[in-house]
Amino acid sequence: MTIEPVTTVDDPTTGRRRVAPLRVDAGPTEVAALPRVDGGWATVYADPPWRFANRTGKVAPEHRRLDRYDTMTTPQIEALPIAEVAAANSHLYLWVPNALLPDGLAVMEAWGYRYVSNIVWAKRRKDGGPDGRGVGFYFRNVTELILFGVRGTLRTLDPGRRQVNMIETRKREHSRKPDEAYGLIEDCSPGPYLELFARYPRPGWTVWGNESDAEITPRGRVYPAYR
Repeated sequence: MTIEPVTTVDDPTTGRRRVAPLRVDAGPTEVAALPRVDGGWATVYADPPWRFANRTGKVAPEHRRLDRYDTMTTPQIEALPIAEVAAANSHLYLWVPNALLPDGLAVMEAWGYRYVSNIVWAKRRKDGGPDGRGVGFYFRNVTELILFGVRGTLRTLDPGRRQVNMIETRKREHSRKPDEAYGLIEDCSPGPYLELFARYPRPGWTVWGNESDAEITPRGRVYPAYR
């Protein structure tokens, strides 16, 4: 894939750096070298910036008005050399939108993992009911999926035998996933841990992504109701 430098700009609101916008007609996203560790990463957690077919629609992440984050095509995501840096016996936790489930399964296979189960994030309102602010052309989505894959023969840790495959929390800013997922993963899968496409640093984890630096503020508006 083509390598291009990440451009940062000063955020007038926070005074911190942020990644400059990628427009629909912009060039390819930077793909930096993946981090490595002796023996390979035992657990990989990824939230790829999936690209939807309608890139000019009002819900497209790279839409000029929204400016949420850069996206990649499914073949670009599949081409990442995860198998080269992951352990021969390892786990993969892969976020995928409901509409792109076949793409998620294809990426999992391309990275060298076999699908065995999933974890459902059920988005809740303050009163505990389903959060109906989700989008979708056929149904209003109040859930997202983590596909769980295994490479080799690695079983989950003992707590994983008791862990239900659901996370029920309130959502925050657009595309941000629940912090509860980290605790679940740490309980159920061994380290060392690698997070791909990270947007925030995480103690005890190695993070990879053009917004993972603690000095960079991730793009995208934070709505007051999501705080």
